[in-house]
Amino acid sequence: MLAQWARSQLLQIEYLVRDGSSFALSPDIMALGDADRSGFAGRVGAGVTDVMMNALGYVWRDNGVALPGSANPHADFIYAGGAVAAHGVVLAEAHGSFALAVTSADMKREAKQKYFRQVKPHIGQLCAHGKVVHGYSVAFGSNPVSSDTFLHIAETEIAKKKSKPAPPPAVSQAGAGSAPASVVFAAHRSNFLLMGAPQIVAWIDWLRGAGNRPDDEIVTTFLTFGLGGRRFWVAAESLFPFVRPWLLLDEFESVAGRLPPSEYGHWFRRLQGSFFNVFAMEEVAAKSFLSLLSGMIGGQAAPFPRVVDLPATEPFGLVPGFDSPSRDDGSRYPFVLFRDGLALLSRLTRTSAPDRFTWSPRHGFG
Repeated sequence: MLAQWARSQLLQIEYLVRDGSSFALSPDIMALGDADRSGFAGRVGAGVTDVMMNALGYVWRDNGVALPGSANPHADFIYAGGAVAAHGVVLAEAHGSFALAVTSADMKREAKQKYFRQVKPHIGQLCAHGKVVHGYSVAFGSNPVSSDTFLHIAETEIAKKKSKPAPPPAVSQAGAGSAPASVVFAAHRSNFLLMGAPQIVAWIDWLRGAGNRPDDEIVTTFLTFGLGGRRFWVAAESLFPFVRPWLLLDEFESVAGRLPPSEYGHWFRRLQGSFFNVFAMEEVAAKSFLSLLSGMIGGQAAPFPRVVDLPATEPFGLVPGFDSPSRDDGSRYPFVLFRDGLALLSRLTRTSAPDRFTWSPRHGFG
């Protein structure tokens, strides 16, 4: 159900946000009622916040419900890695508005208010992933008619350094690239849910102490695709029941002449929904995490380590600075890549037989 909900949100983005190098809403946004438009703005605001946190170097994320006293107002997200690796975690509160009267002053005020109400009270506290050492409040607004767009950020003030540095801690610290295992597994649970790999989600839940042990005889198959000089893994299960996973657009189009126009149009639209804008994972990130996962399931690793050290990827398509040849004629990047390895592919490359990998819970890759 959650995977289907995620796909429906992606469709909303496709229809209600225009493609291009600057943010603009489709005129169709005005067809939504006030409550629906407000909810959609909040989800876009959360996405903008995640893009910003990736741009700042943070890698792993979890929902803010992991904070203690979650009944009280709290930030939307918790982030780890990057500048706070081995030091703690940071909070991020997200806000979005597509009101006709939205202004820069509104967003600045909203960012400050939400910071003092939902972020600052938690600074210095301990949560399930470690100590909260910093926080942000991000407010994003866009006028649906004029396309005037505003972004404001409020964050924790960094205290001035003392004249003498503090002595190093007596206890050993995690490596510079490490992060709490709890937040890494929370991030990848969301990632594989978006990718349509429910068996991996079930194993993550079981290792975290939720649900029954899944059947370790069931393997997960991934198809590999090259795009923009990188290789990505797509869960084969996410492509069903549209067509066989090795039957992609070139082969399908070759038989289009034998189908009635209405039937061809119906199936081609379904193919577009399946093979355009596909969630995937960068190959190194996927192999690293799944190897760790099978090691824990098979008893080759600690049952649940305190920290893990997995590679982070350099983000792509999230911030300005990339050369225009990286984009296609519609000003779209071939893919968007986040630091934890999650990617959104604009389309799958055309091939008759993509490479396949199978992952076994006990034995790893076959």
